[in-house]
Amino acid sequence: MERKRSVYMDHAATTPVRPEVARAMLPYFSERFGNPSSLYALAREAKEAVEEARGQVAAAIGATPEEIYFTSGGTEADNWAIKGTAAARRKKGDHIITSSIEHHAVLHTCENLEKQGYRVTYLPVDEFGRVEPGSVEAAITDATILISVMAANNEIGTIQPVRAIAEVAHDHKIPFHTDAVQAIGTFPVDVNEMGADLLALSAHKFGGPKGTGALYVRRGTRVGTFMDGGAQERGRRAGTENVPGIVGLGRAIELAVAGMPQNAPRLAAMRDRLIRGIMDAIPDTRLNGHPTERLPNNVNVAFRYVEGESILLMLDALGVAASTGSACTSASLEPSHVLTSCGLAPEHAHGSLRLTLGYANTEEDVDYVLEVLPGIIERLRAISPLRGEA
Repeated sequence: MERKRSVYMDHAATTPVRPEVARAMLPYFSERFGNPSSLYALAREAKEAVEEARGQVAAAIGATPEEIYFTSGGTEADNWAIKGTAAARRKKGDHIITSSIEHHAVLHTCENLEKQGYRVTYLPVDEFGRVEPGSVEAAITDATILISVMAANNEIGTIQPVRAIAEVAHDHKIPFHTDAVQAIGTFPVDVNEMGADLLALSAHKFGGPKGTGALYVRRGTRVGTFMDGGAQERGRRAGTENVPGIVGLGRAIELAVAGMPQNAPRLAAMRDRLIRGIMDAIPDTRLNGHPTERLPNNVNVAFRYVEGESILLMLDALGVAASTGSACTSASLEPSHVLTSCGLAPEHAHGSLRLTLGYANTEEDVDYVLEVLPGIIERLRAISPLRGEA
């Protein structure tokens, strides 16, 4: 098969750095390269840039600048929120509540804490991947010290009822953490409306650079120090600041939030057209995730009798970049823990395809995917041993 055109539909894995973001970052690699912790003018320029970005992040999520701490990305922010809370509240208890479909940045962190003697409840989800707030309430014990449920799922796009879950947490005086890595720039995120006490985000999911993120910590929330060393980030996260990355994060989140009122409806329309086109053209196909309460850019479908990896390779040969699920587990042979938690059999989950749109995608991109995908599935099913067993 000859490559016809280039279509990128894996924005949940990463996004291209926007030109405006790259331009904002560039001076801090060269003429404004100072260390923000130093005292001379060159360093003060860098420090001012970091603080400007802190204000941009805070404004984007309804926080104050003093509640924003820069990290190396969403994974570190999740680790810090969970491990830091566990350490700070150990005398109060040893029980954490999360969901079975969290990103591995949360799940593996919780598993690590279990090895240290903490107890973790992994809540089930319904067929659409939603956590029932009542199940959160039922799981709470006198020893519960943290509740962590993501704002939106990275694989299937399902948006969680985080406000209701946060209300349950606060009724029991338990801090609430949410992984909002997939949410920023796709729907409004306000920490006060959501009721989040801790929130993780990552720049490269909304047009910023890789290796930069932030943790929101509500004033008064107790979280232990994550990295020891210098006094950076008000003594709570040591290490020389990644000034260009932080500048890029600030500019990217500003652009993402400003463009959301126009971008989100456009993406949702393309998403719905992709879903309808795939479901109409390809039999034995299942839409994964909630039909309406889902990210505006997320399409996740499962095709019977085929392997997702084969779909990806054939799409790639035709210039389409997509995924079967989380980029962090793309090398794993195990079926998606998200899809199996939603009730899919492992052999069906292996046939999943995730297409995630971004601001540069066009209607012509949607047309192209709808043109090539049915033929790919037809060819794979024709040679599939799975179909012969059905």
